[in-house]
Amino acid sequence: MPSSSQRRAIEAHRRRLAERGLGRFEVRGLEVDKDLIRGIARRLAANDEEAGALRADLARRVGGSEPPRVGGVLAALRRSPLVGAELDLSREETPGRDAGL
Repeated sequence: MPSSSQRRAIEAHRRRLAERGLGRFEVRGLEVDKDLIRGIARRLAANDEEAGALRADLARRVGGSEPPRVGGVLAALRRSPLVGAELDLSREETPGRDAGL
């Protein structure tokens, strides 16, 4: 159990980290990856242009998906096998029915 002065020092250190926008994380992994994970965290904490590029690359690789692209739905519709099929999608207009309310 840490003494009260040690506890205050830890709280002050964590408060300074939070003021800089940094947080503490606990992760589980292989012992051989410890230095790699710490290096990645250190690089991302720099929060510069290189860190942004690394963050985007990691998100793409780990997340398993590409970032959302504009026009994705339109592109999917254009790839549809029904493009150019000249379907008649018009409907007969009916007056509806009386709901009897």
